Amino acid sequence: MKKYQFLHHTADAKFRSFGSSLEEAFANAALATASLMWDWQKIGRKMEYPVEVEGRDLKQLLVNFLEEILYLFESKMFLLAAVDRMNIERKSDRFLLKAIFKGDKYRDKYKIHGDVKAITYNEMEILNNEHFTLQVVVDI
Repeated sequence: MKKYQFLHHTADAKFRSFGSSLEEAFANAALATASLMWDWQKIGRKMEYPVEVEGRDLKQLLVNFLEEILYLFESKMFLLAAVDRMNIERKSDRFLLKAIFKGDKYRDKYKIHGDVKAITYNEMEILNNEHFTLQVVVDI
């Protein structure tokens, strides 16, 4: 199964990510988001950042999770290369996500080729048929 695919969108970037579990689909959405800014496959895995976000529903959880990529890039110059140990669970009326971001600090050997300004709720979908599919539009 492919990790993600980009779809046509007139002004922003739109993608679908896939996974056999919700966690895998979230992790692949993170890679799709990173791929709009750098080639995550060429980033070293020298650093780790624990990520813990929550949301009142899965859509808010996804937005909050993907915004962590933008926050870590802007505040720490951290480039995401992989997502490990992802766990999503429901805690009463909220969803909680814990994961480890692996990657490296930006340096001259890495190329930044784009900018994601924000994660949006526009056209967002979270589908569970035979596998999980997430659809996300990001403001570039």
